[in-house]
Amino acid sequence: MQSEALEMERAALEMERAARRHVEAELADQKALVAQLERLVQEFKRAKFGPRSEKLDADQLALALEDIEVAIAEVREALDIRDKQQRKESTPRRTGTLVALPKEFPRVEQVIEPESVVCPCGCGDMVRIGEDRHQRLDLVRARYQVVVTVLPRYACPKGNAGVVQAKAPAHLIEGGLPTEGLLAHVVVEKFSEHKPFYRQWQEFVRHGVPVDRSALAGWAGKTSYHVAPIVDRMSEVLKRSSKLFMDETRAPVLDPGRGKTKTGYLWALARDDRSWGGADPPGVVFHYAPGRGGIHAEQILDGFDGILQVDGYAGYRRLTVPDRRGGSPLVLAHCWAHARREVIKATPQTGSPVADEVLRRIAELYKIEKEIRGQPAAERLAARQQRSRPLVEQLEVWIHAQRERLSRKSVMGVALGYLVNHWDGLRVFLDDGRVEMDSNPVENLIRPLALTRKNALFAGHDEGARSWARLASLIGTCKLNGVEPFAYMKATLEAIAAGHPQSRIDELLPWNFPATAEAAA
Repeated sequence: MQSEALEMERAALEMERAARRHVEAELADQKALVAQLERLVQEFKRAKFGPRSEKLDADQLALALEDIEVAIAEVREALDIRDKQQRKESTPRRTGTLVALPKEFPRVEQVIEPESVVCPCGCGDMVRIGEDRHQRLDLVRARYQVVVTVLPRYACPKGNAGVVQAKAPAHLIEGGLPTEGLLAHVVVEKFSEHKPFYRQWQEFVRHGVPVDRSALAGWAGKTSYHVAPIVDRMSEVLKRSSKLFMDETRAPVLDPGRGKTKTGYLWALARDDRSWGGADPPGVVFHYAPGRGGIHAEQILDGFDGILQVDGYAGYRRLTVPDRRGGSPLVLAHCWAHARREVIKATPQTGSPVADEVLRRIAELYKIEKEIRGQPAAERLAARQQRSRPLVEQLEVWIHAQRERLSRKSVMGVALGYLVNHWDGLRVFLDDGRVEMDSNPVENLIRPLALTRKNALFAGHDEGARSWARLASLIGTCKLNGVEPFAYMKATLEAIAAGHPQSRIDELLPWNFPATAEAAA
């Protein structure tokens, strides 16, 4: 009996310690979020009021500020969610709107009745004694409307029972102005149609909608926070693949208070097996990193073991070493399109017989690839073994012969050296029908980011760039799968607001959303 008592006491003590550790961890996380928020607020102030801000024109400054505001909104949303969880109760619901909405907008009433109005006292049905109303601004494609939610209240006609009223529907931004449809519109406009927030704000003003442009950044930040688990899950799924593409592009980020930009990078991790009829759906996840060093690729690819299709950037070499962090050594499949570009860059205006011959031989390989595109991997492999391998082997011999007679330091000698240095990676496609000759699929995915960058000039903050990457991942994956981005974002945000369970998060991945003919076209 004494031993049992001791065991129970020991178990109770361990439970108490575990509970204490949990509370301490929660407090630490909350302190970190508060510190992050304070830092972002200070950077916002430096960007807006610092002496260096005078170097920026009004539009540039607006772009910088809105990205910092996105980051602030995301952190605040995390704190709000954590606060709700700790109190284990919902925050008081505000009724009405914060601004006066134009009267000419159509009103769509949603009357939500209680599950039952039968009076518990047995006198029959309760009588309606009033209602609660609140308005939210919605967007139905190119048409504004005001959604008026009506919550009738019922009471016992004899006064013997309490009041019955349906529970108000949950929204992503509680007590706020936008519906989930409007939130979807704002982020799709920026990250799909490449329209910065300040230009969207100008459109709102033209239509008589009294929305502050900083509110748009706040909405995007909250949206980014809520979709983060979906993007994280997409990354996990992609890294279970046997073959992926990877590339990076510059993402200029404002250095707050200095009036200058620093160079960050958006790293694209993509899967697209459609060229050989692979069963896995295509997808892309963008990761923001403050630099281009190979260590960032290593961190992003933690847990991935397989073939990685890349350009000739030397930073990827660390992924092939025996003691690679995050998994087994990767096989790098290098890009023939990049090799071709190196030869073209080395060609003088007067032309070069060497360049012409290299390009002709590479064109023969691409002709074969065009013929076998869409065929199963086994058939592609057989064709490459029979037709492409002899051409590659002959090209290798020919290149080495040319290098013997050319100066290694000449422009063309350096270009041929590029091919030789990457030859092992250039040959990978010969031995695997799933591998492409180039990394063009991922480069095509990066081009929309470049357009957003051109229109927005730069991101306003590192955290804003991470939100940019997150939302661009969802929209890019929608387009790859023929899914209309607005329809997906609206439905997904509505599902999140309604409490979609984390255990069923795969249902919210873009490739599991119905494709549309409009998006596919």
